[in-house]
Amino acid sequence: MANIKSAKKRILTAEKNRLRNVAFKSSIKTAIKKALELASGEDKTALNSAISQVYKLCDKAVSKGILHKNTAARKKSRLSLAINKLAK
Repeated sequence: MANIKSAKKRILTAEKNRLRNVAFKSSIKTAIKKALELASGEDKTALNSAISQVYKLCDKAVSKGILHKNTAARKKSRLSLAINKLAK
């Protein structure tokens, strides 16, 4: 445990940021699962909106520094590949 006051503050801040980052990453995973569920269905408009939501969340995570840009690109690419595979 830190002894210096500023170090104690940084520990608290880091934990708060970690919890926010975990929650944001979890929302991305949930959106991906929802999009994959819709891919097996017939509703194309709902699927397109779900895909755009995943893309939006990934791009937002990159801008906030939660995800690296290549990680977000990989998630979006794998999602589109999986949806195309389910569509066939």
